[in-house]
Amino acid sequence: MAKKKTKSIKITQVKSIIGAKKPQKLTMDALGLRRMNQSVVKEDNPQIRGMVQKVIHLVKVEEA
Repeated sequence: MAKKKTKSIKITQVKSIIGAKKPQKLTMDALGLRRMNQSVVKEDNPQIRGMVQKVIHLVKVEEA
């Protein structure tokens, strides 16, 4: 069987989490973002999209 190519998104932290609420800090940590201008590539699924929506003001999202 041929493997499906999964879509992925690139998430980049553009603002500091200093002063952010605790759940937002935990969400950023769960996404793997710990410093400014750090990027991670994640699979595009509803769970990741939901986490991104909680911290959309701190990150930039691109198709990878």
